[in-house]
Amino acid sequence: MATWRRDGRLTGSQRLLCAGLAGSLSLSLTAPLELATVLAQVGVVRGRARGPWAAGLRVWRTEGPRALWKGNAVACLRLFPCSAVQLTAYRKFVVLFTDDLGHISQWHSIMAGSLAGMVSTIVTYPTDLIKTRLIVQNMLEPSYRGIFHAFSTIYQQEGFLAFYRGVSLTVLGAVPFSAGSLLVYMNLEKIWNGPRDRFSLFQNFANVCLAAAVTQTLSFPFDTVKRKMQAQSPYLPHCGGVDVHFSGAVDCFRQVVKAQGVLGLWNGLAANLLKIVPYFGVMFSTFEFCKRICLYQNGYIMSPLSYKLTPGVDQSLKPQELRELKKFFKTGQLKSKKPTL
Repeated sequence: MATWRRDGRLTGSQRLLCAGLAGSLSLSLTAPLELATVLAQVGVVRGRARGPWAAGLRVWRTEGPRALWKGNAVACLRLFPCSAVQLTAYRKFVVLFTDDLGHISQWHSIMAGSLAGMVSTIVTYPTDLIKTRLIVQNMLEPSYRGIFHAFSTIYQQEGFLAFYRGVSLTVLGAVPFSAGSLLVYMNLEKIWNGPRDRFSLFQNFANVCLAAAVTQTLSFPFDTVKRKMQAQSPYLPHCGGVDVHFSGAVDCFRQVVKAQGVLGLWNGLAANLLKIVPYFGVMFSTFEFCKRICLYQNGYIMSPLSYKLTPGVDQSLKPQELRELKKFFKTGQLKSKKPTL
């Protein structure tokens, strides 16, 4: 489900920059909750003290406050290539699903978005594995000294295919993710008792949060098994801290259900759901602020602090067209000021 409508007044690089900055800030502010989610999924946090707050306090006390942001740097770095690949793939899938009349159904649009997200995740999957390994390690006795050291160490010890351990769960998780997106979209008018084209900003924000909660809950078991497969390594202390021993994805499902019950596949869901509202809240507000700066720079609005339109500027023009038009009028004014004999 799209978070923003495409604004033709921004260039492609500006949209990518705004999305990257918004994503980086929202990831950084919710990184402690992401850490609690991953630790609970892998099974590192065990004992009587359970929950996201207990996991965060345990890491704070044993490794220091900086450890709450373990793996956040690589998560932010992967945003830009991931967004670029996702945007390119989405355009290709939209063209593929569009009929002869140039129309695309909502189901095909959701499918295009899900497939584009899956492609971008697969392409940048090694960075996601590195993030998991950095999160589960102890900063006081690290196995990896940083992102590049983790890449080289894993490649030398485990081989290239180790970077794609658990990638099949990403493909399988796309099915409930797409189903959840469609389920939410089909019931939005019933929830708000009104047409979609009249939803307010708050309603659209609530729709995104609701869709994220439903889709992530449905696909969470696949994500849990993926995290366990990413973290497991014979070269790490305690095999990466994974709480069950398994030989593959199917066996991992079986061992988790056997040891912890079916609900064990949803360990860490509470922390994951808690971060949805602040994550998208920060992302929306940051994206809109960056967007206003770009619109002001392009000449469409009078100030980056408001959306007050610049008088006399055609808002339907693209940035390149507006620049050429300004250059044309500027050249014409200079010629008119030349003295005539």
